[in-house]
Amino acid sequence: MKTLVIIPTYNECENISPIILAILKEQPQLHILVVDDGSPDGTADIVSRISKEDERVHLLPGHGKGGLGKAYLRGFDWALKHGYEACLQMDADFSHRPVDLKPMVTALKDYDFVIGSRYTAGGGTTNWAWYRKLISQFGSLYSKIILGYPVNDWTGGFNGWKASTLKNMNLSDVRSEGYSFQIEMKYRGLKKGFRVKEVPILFDERREGASKMSLRIVIEAFYRVWQIRFLV
Repeated sequence: MKTLVIIPTYNECENISPIILAILKEQPQLHILVVDDGSPDGTADIVSRISKEDERVHLLPGHGKGGLGKAYLRGFDWALKHGYEACLQMDADFSHRPVDLKPMVTALKDYDFVIGSRYTAGGGTTNWAWYRKLISQFGSLYSKIILGYPVNDWTGGFNGWKASTLKNMNLSDVRSEGYSFQIEMKYRGLKKGFRVKEVPILFDERREGASKMSLRIVIEAFYRVWQIRFLV
């Protein structure tokens, strides 16, 4: 399948070039779209230079910090308009390992969407503070109970989607951000009856720069799950 890796960025100048090179070294058949939210640190300029030398790399610039959910929706829309058959969501900071792309791409051939899962057999986390791990695990268990589907990793952001799946998910209705964006996307896919596979991954702490996680994003995820359950 013609597959696009979508990487949303805001101030990732230290990570973006190394992650692009690592992805293409690991899976040279993939294309990459960086969706930048107007990073003042020059992230977009770095990607623009790389894209002029490598036709597999693309830049979708923004003009302000619109948030993770909006960035991914822009990326999905771009991918569908450019004829890609599948999309992978991936962070720029190496918390999602390029080595885990191969099993996800392979699984996506047989399923409608795939979840890079920290909490299925063979998955895990490393170099993570105990409280972050606790919040993440509780968030996934909380979502699993309320939403009623047997997915183990609801909050993770390393996911893959067939284009045919995205086209049938009413993406214009998605309103969530952060953790809750990942939850809402998975719930919409499951509610539509799409086949899903959880692929074990090892999640690592970011290499460089500051985390975008905030208390607001965590709180939004907890109350937003109820809205997703009854409004989606």
